[in-house]
Amino acid sequence: MKQTIYVSGMTCEACEYKIQYVISQIPSVTSAVAKYSDNSVIIESLDRIDSDVIVEALKPHAKYALLSEDSIQKEVPTESSQSWVNQYYPLLLIAGMITLVSFLTSFHAGIYAMAHFQLKMFLHNFMTGFFLVFSFFKLLNVKAFAESFQMYDLLAAKVPFYGKIYPFIELALGLLCLVHFQPRLVYWADIFIMGFGALGVIQSVVDKRKIRCACLGTVFNLPMSTVTIIENSLMVMIGIILLTML
Repeated sequence: MKQTIYVSGMTCEACEYKIQYVISQIPSVTSAVAKYSDNSVIIESLDRIDSDVIVEALKPHAKYALLSEDSIQKEVPTESSQSWVNQYYPLLLIAGMITLVSFLTSFHAGIYAMAHFQLKMFLHNFMTGFFLVFSFFKLLNVKAFAESFQMYDLLAAKVPFYGKIYPFIELALGLLCLVHFQPRLVYWADIFIMGFGALGVIQSVVDKRKIRCACLGTVFNLPMSTVTIIENSLMVMIGIILLTML
């Protein structure tokens, strides 16, 4: 069932992610979508959540408080539906640019031969661009990313510090790819990190949890979906292919 509550104290997107995470930890809650613009939190759950339970969940976080019905001054605005292309346009644009640059830099010319396309160079360059660009967006707001990331990543949910260092891990992998340092180690790290990350994404999609994907940090509002699964799986496949080509 769906119900809407109002929580005071939300002032930014980081607050939204925090409230969504706290509410989603309540038993029987399947999803929570917070909006700091009107202090609303839309909850989907198996059973109706009593206000006392919500108050108890918010108690450790003194900044936030459940608002009573009498204190609500405006109704929840309905969001206009967006097409699939509009929702994922930032991700598609960035992926397209990485692909184009990787392709254009994947031609090798010998002294007496015409330039020819090298698949290995293309895949390696794509991995380099992926980790550098995606880590950049995460590093714009590490704290907000970590709070969003721990809502669906299995390790970050248990060890919040992992979410805080994850952008730096991606940055390190991108830089190692850039200088071609220990490529075998980098490819194995890619397979492990992206493969493990896909498990949490798959669980969130299967559970139909309406949460924000943090693959591009918190700059863009990208919903968690099968697109995120494809993104992680693609990087795992690229790592495997590159290992076989060493």
